[in-house]
Amino acid sequence: MITCTFENGKTTSLRHVVVHAIVEKDGAILLGKRAGDILETGKWGLPGGFLDPNETAAQGALRELKEETGWEGEIVSLFRINTNPNRPHEDRQNVALDFLIKPTGKAGEPDHESSEVEWIPFEKLLPFDQFAFDHGQSIGLYLKYRQHPFALPLLE
Repeated sequence: MITCTFENGKTTSLRHVVVHAIVEKDGAILLGKRAGDILETGKWGLPGGFLDPNETAAQGALRELKEETGWEGEIVSLFRINTNPNRPHEDRQNVALDFLIKPTGKAGEPDHESSEVEWIPFEKLLPFDQFAFDHGQSIGLYLKYRQHPFALPLLE
């Protein structure tokens, strides 16, 4: 973990940027079950991960979508910017950028970070507090947006 020391001697870890893909098709959302040696293994979540050096947030969201699900897509909109320093189950204070992405086709297989990938109908979703990190909160906000669209992106 990278840390920063301020002039007053206080030390803190630097915040990292993560990107998430909210992908809907035919009334279902694309989710992956986290696998391997990563936080929240075994829980369902939105495809996503850390932003790589030298890529835009949109490029990172599309890369993570393809790596973790095998699906490709097109960015529709930035949906949410989550700057909450107390995001649950984090080992650092990540800033999350959630994108709405239109699926364009299956282009491969998921990588080792997903044990399962499924299109889950909205009416069959788990309770929001059972998703990895705060992904359930993002999904809940998206469901509200589908019913009554509001200005994007959400800034939190």
